[in-house]
Amino acid sequence: MLNMSSCSLFPQLQPGERLVGIAKLAAEGEAVDEGHNVEYITLENRSVLTRCLAPRMPFVWMINPYRGCEFACKYCYARYTHEFMELRDGLDFERKIYVKQNTAWVLRQELKKVRAGEDIAIGTATDPYQPAERRFGITRAILEEFARHQGFDIGLVTKSNLILRDIEVLKRIAENNLLSIHITVTTTNTDLARILEPRAPRPDLRLLAVQKLTEAGIRTGVNVCPVLPGITDQPLELEKTIKAAAEAGAAYVHANPLFLKPCSEKVFMPCLEEKFPQLVPLYKKRYEGRAYLPEEYHKRISTLVKKYGEKYRLGLRNLVKTRKPSMPQPSEQQLQMFGT
Repeated sequence: MLNMSSCSLFPQLQPGERLVGIAKLAAEGEAVDEGHNVEYITLENRSVLTRCLAPRMPFVWMINPYRGCEFACKYCYARYTHEFMELRDGLDFERKIYVKQNTAWVLRQELKKVRAGEDIAIGTATDPYQPAERRFGITRAILEEFARHQGFDIGLVTKSNLILRDIEVLKRIAENNLLSIHITVTTTNTDLARILEPRAPRPDLRLLAVQKLTEAGIRTGVNVCPVLPGITDQPLELEKTIKAAAEAGAAYVHANPLFLKPCSEKVFMPCLEEKFPQLVPLYKKRYEGRAYLPEEYHKRISTLVKKYGEKYRLGLRNLVKTRKPSMPQPSEQQLQMFGT
């Protein structure tokens, strides 16, 4: 993300430009360690809070403890963020992890500019509990800082059960702030999850995290995101995931269809060609020149989620009222029919 900027969601960096800003800082970063095809690089941290003025986003401020994510989800929309650092290989997003320095101290200074009612989303372009967190503890430091304050509206998105390590500090935050945890469960099928999210914790471990967080009195819901056409969008598949969320004690459920930027397509399509070759022609046709699926498809998914949410007595995440972290929402102009 571009720190403290009021830019569009996906600003374009022109090829061949001299390295400036975040790209320059990234190039000057010091390698901390390298192993398992992942390189950790320190990144000078000039700002922690990033303002988002995109009108369809349900939050005002974003915090991403790291740049890049080791979970290597094939569909990840956030791969574009590495392009700001002139890293244009889509796989760099999962191989080069930038560790932000002095995050808690910088955050302490910046929280003064957050006004009442302005939501703060943690983990919009990285997973705050990816493996790097075990070593560097940047997310923990951020949470410890929030625990010293009151009156903030905070949402955190993750796929990792590592969040349970911080359950006590999360409880302290929840005492004086409005805190919501959003655990992403794309599917309950372990084999399918391993294909789509090769280095993320198993779905059952994520659901156990939902249970433990809920038992601790922390409001926790499940994001069924993204919904993949022809793969996870069948009614029975959606119902199974929503039922599992309810059984784990989730407060609500939310779902969004696949959002496919060009940088993500370079990683996702080879996976599709290998594992779901019969779907390749349809995906190529319907995503060609666009990143979003049509309004009709969104409505169909929303209807199914509402149906099963009501069946299993789950609430729905009202993005307009609660303004919690979410995948980007499509504009009317970007909607094209996926097909029947």
